[in-house]
Amino acid sequence: MSHRIPLTAVVTTVLGVTLGGLLAWRVYRTKRRRLLSNQKAAETVALPCPAEKDLTPVAFDPSAECTEEEVKAGESKPTPAPPTVQLPSCEQVFGVNPVTVSSTEEWQQLWPLFQKELSDFPVLGLDCEWVKTNGVSVKGKASAVSLLQMASYSGRCILVQLLHFRNSQQPFPLSLIQVLRDPHILKVGVGCYEDGKRLTRDYGLALACTVDLRFLALRQKKATVTNGLSLKSLAADLLDVTLDKSLELRCSNWEADHLTPQQMCYAARDAQVSIALFFCLLGHQSEGGPASPSGSSYAELVSRCQGLVDVPFRGRGDGEDKPVDGERRRKTIWKATTYTYPESGDQQVPDPRRNKRKPLGVGYSARKSPLYDNCFLHAPDGQPLCTCDKKKAKWYLDKGIGVLVSENPFIVRLLFEPSGRPDSQQDYYLTAKENLCVVCGKADSYIRKNIVPHEYRRHFPTEMKDHNSHDILLLCTSCHAASNVHDGFLKQLLADEFSAPQGCEEGLRLHEDTDRRKVRSAARALLSAGDGLPASRRLELEEMIKNYQNMNHDEPLTLETVNQAASLETRIFNEAYIPHGLKVVRTHAERGLKGLMELERRWRQHFLSSMRPKHLPPLWSVDHNHSKFLRKYGADIPIKLN
Repeated sequence: MSHRIPLTAVVTTVLGVTLGGLLAWRVYRTKRRRLLSNQKAAETVALPCPAEKDLTPVAFDPSAECTEEEVKAGESKPTPAPPTVQLPSCEQVFGVNPVTVSSTEEWQQLWPLFQKELSDFPVLGLDCEWVKTNGVSVKGKASAVSLLQMASYSGRCILVQLLHFRNSQQPFPLSLIQVLRDPHILKVGVGCYEDGKRLTRDYGLALACTVDLRFLALRQKKATVTNGLSLKSLAADLLDVTLDKSLELRCSNWEADHLTPQQMCYAARDAQVSIALFFCLLGHQSEGGPASPSGSSYAELVSRCQGLVDVPFRGRGDGEDKPVDGERRRKTIWKATTYTYPESGDQQVPDPRRNKRKPLGVGYSARKSPLYDNCFLHAPDGQPLCTCDKKKAKWYLDKGIGVLVSENPFIVRLLFEPSGRPDSQQDYYLTAKENLCVVCGKADSYIRKNIVPHEYRRHFPTEMKDHNSHDILLLCTSCHAASNVHDGFLKQLLADEFSAPQGCEEGLRLHEDTDRRKVRSAARALLSAGDGLPASRRLELEEMIKNYQNMNHDEPLTLETVNQAASLETRIFNEAYIPHGLKVVRTHAERGLKGLMELERRWRQHFLSSMRPKHLPPLWSVDHNHSKFLRKYGADIPIKLN
């Protein structure tokens, strides 16, 4: 008698075997991936030379089955956290030998490993090299970029010889184009924004997501700004690394078919130092400290560079080590003194003694005398009113409306009832203040800093302009220059938010009328050249003046008319002109007193966040006088802007 197996039992058995096999394969694959990740992380820490690793996949062994307990354990385990990667030390970063790339095939061989390291940390240290055309050209325009250096976090550096691709008419590898313009990979260096403009100009390569390390150095307050902000200075100050910036190397032949070992080391070191400086400025630990998670997200890194992405550095005395091209032309005219270096292809370069950059802050005039004399004024009943300088205190004595109470401290008691008294004895204007930089504490050189810039404060109503010494603080020349750089970011942000452009064509107070200027030039040519002009040219100039004056062609042109045309004013007032500061203040004033106080608070908080002052006067506050204004004038006070 035959026994039939039910169909449902067959289906159940087949499904069970299939699902079990799939589950076993999933657990095996997870273990395999985890093992490979750990091996690669260990290899990254060891920092081998840039030789290609064996990437041959391992064949799957069907006999390697998992037990039921392992399957259940694999189902219950959570997704493992990403492995950690130990950031290498500077010695390890600089110990990695660079590799040159001059063809698509060479790039394709190196790209997979480079791409793997970018998945760990999406940051590239970037720099460019080029040579001068025929020494120093008339306009100072540099030749095309010859070499592009890119370094990953481990120090692995690729030197792309761009001219080789152009000369051999090879297209650039698609992955190279994509990594340069990838908005989720940071490109860091000194002057990297300008390098991107050169790459676009010379090869049409777009460079996106750049961060200038000088901005990070100023923001983190880790740079000794008096030593300048060049890559060499930052490396010496923060990494204790000395970069070779000799002119023999800087001005060597970067267009050579084969770079010398010295050239390769010099070029790679700039990119490697840039990536090391980036992690140093962000406070990431290197060897001996805690490891950083592999796959650190772009969002995490870019959040530390808020407001600095794709922003050109326009600081005073930026200390860039590279020769200046036509885009950033110096006002100083080079003299003919040059030197010749046989090692650099006998090309001529300017005398380096005439190319000395000033440290950040040089050029600011420090105060000759202290700002705070800490003299006190008292009311007739002896209540302290405020502090003031000695000159003002003596003025009350000279006018006979005050009497001297004490010499040390210098106290003057007024003989009349003042217009106002402080709300309490815990008032900012009653505290003595030190004559030192509120940021770094330097006491031998300082100047006044307007926390709310004058271009905004000047348009405030009188009620908010009187007694605003709270927003005037002392900064040393270096901190003052750094603060001005940070102020530029907020000004640009306000310009974008309130459609109040700075310095663009529609924002100019005066327009140059080109038609008027042509007519004036024609009239002056007629007066100066006299009969020396050819007849055809004279008729052409006369017709230009007649057309402007709406005269008939047959009507003779008088000397008086020509003189009037020669004295034409070519600059005309722009009726639509609104200064940037006024437009920003006017927009805030639409919300009344609270809107203006919000703008004031924003600038004060910006100063605290960007400069991190350590020596602020007691009772200094971002909300200074705001409650007093609301209590005295009310939130609905009509705002009359100046």
